[in-house]
Amino acid sequence: MSATGRDLLIVEDDAEIRLFLKTALAADGFSVSTAVTGREAQAMAGHRDYDLFIVDLGLPDVDGIEVVRAFRERSQAPILILSAQTDEARKVEALDAGADDYVTKPFGVGELRARLRAALRRTGEAATNFELEALSIELDRRRVLRGGGEVHLTPIEFNLLARLARSAGRVVTHRQLLSDVWGPEYVEHTHYLRIYMGQLRAKLENDPAVPRFLLTETGVGYRLAAE
Repeated sequence: MSATGRDLLIVEDDAEIRLFLKTALAADGFSVSTAVTGREAQAMAGHRDYDLFIVDLGLPDVDGIEVVRAFRERSQAPILILSAQTDEARKVEALDAGADDYVTKPFGVGELRARLRAALRRTGEAATNFELEALSIELDRRRVLRGGGEVHLTPIEFNLLARLARSAGRVVTHRQLLSDVWGPEYVEHTHYLRIYMGQLRAKLENDPAVPRFLLTETGVGYRLAAE
């Protein structure tokens, strides 16, 4: 997907990383703006509609989570966290606050670009189908194909897979999955996810022990690969 004409706001206090990101992503066709502090970023977002945000959590003035919440209140544009903070609780907090994805530093620019492409695809249109290699998910027909043959899924298995497909490429937290698939009263029943993800992998992956499609984000949630 071309980024030409898309406005991107980078919120990053490290000057070297900020310049690197601006140079790399401007070369990809983004119109890049940058902010050093959370308050500066919120002021900029109040005067311009951005298509995409990249936010560092360790800002000098406010917690990056606060910035994510402020962005999400006014915009549905994708928000990608780029942070050196690897604590699982912080990842969950950022995703629950409205972030779409989380990349830890140090990072590869190739992975970052792939995550950005996936985020932009999700906002481009309301997909009714998902296809990646031999896997095809027809959300409108509630049908799954693998290698051209139909795979029988139980209603819960399909609902779980469909929830991940609607956020393909993005991490969906345990709480989000449990609430959306089973209901808000089940958000503490994480063993449900382990059981059903195991069943889905057995049906959809060539090697369930080394999944290609259904990926685990340890301590955070799961992600359906988009690339």
